[in-house]
Amino acid sequence: QVQLLESGGGLVQAGGSLRLSCAAIGRTNSVSAMGWFRQAPGKEREFVAAVIWSGGNTYYADSVKGRFTISRDSAKNTVYLQMNSLKPEDTAVYYCAGRRSNYYSDSVDSYDSWGQGTQVTVSS
Repeated sequence: QVQLLESGGGLVQAGGSLRLSCAAIGRTNSVSAMGWFRQAPGKEREFVAAVIWSGGNTYYADSVKGRFTISRDSAKNTVYLQMNSLKPEDTAVYYCAGRRSNYYSDSVDSYDSWGQGTQVTVSS
């Protein structure tokens, strides 16, 4: 079993930046791809970004392209989400997720492991 521990959320003004971290602990060899999702109050959980562990290919939702960057540090088994030019509509609980398959997916159901979530609030 792999555990995913997120950190880095908080309150920021519109236009500001935050960096989220997600450390994978335990059976890290069971994770071949990792993603970030977010869920705003009253809305469904949605895909934000993903990275394939081997090779480092990255994928983004259209709503965050050009503003968010996902990256990984293999030595630390950690994934990051650098969020710049934040907007009030980015306000949500952000979740880190891992999946065994090394193919890209933006589907919530295709991820096997989830972190506890971290709150990001962007004020206008």
